[in-house]
Amino acid sequence: MAGKKEYEEKTEELLKDIVQKHQVEIYDVEYVKEGSDWYLRAYIDKEGGVTIEDCEKVSRELSDKLDEADFIKDPYILEVSSPGLGRQLKKDRHLEKSLGEEVELKLFEARDGQKEFAGILKSYTKESIVIEEGDKELTFERTKIAMVRLALDF
Repeated sequence: MAGKKEYEEKTEELLKDIVQKHQVEIYDVEYVKEGSDWYLRAYIDKEGGVTIEDCEKVSRELSDKLDEADFIKDPYILEVSSPGLGRQLKKDRHLEKSLGEEVELKLFEARDGQKEFAGILKSYTKESIVIEEGDKELTFERTKIAMVRLALDF
């Protein structure tokens, strides 16, 4: 079986023309197993947020293209949706768009007795992420970060 990364990359390639046509952008693509089912998820976004109609149009066209390309041999469930309000920031392009925003960061192992931090995303490099928490800047090695996402502000 081909790798999950290959499936995600090929799906993202198929999506490029579709998202351009519908004036949305690719946020992320993931191929994951949950329970006994495989899911191919395409997250799309646009300024002001995506609508159900955006997701439906992209889903129909992507489904047709996936059927034509037929590179995923196992049965899977296709989902096209918005990344949501508390979206994970997995890629550099996600971090770039979120500079100056409040984020939540979770570590694999505790640092100074805590695993979760929140603050304003100040900067990032290939090796680290810097947030401003109150009046101090905290730097975290990316290899030690389990997850970064936009903070939900209610």
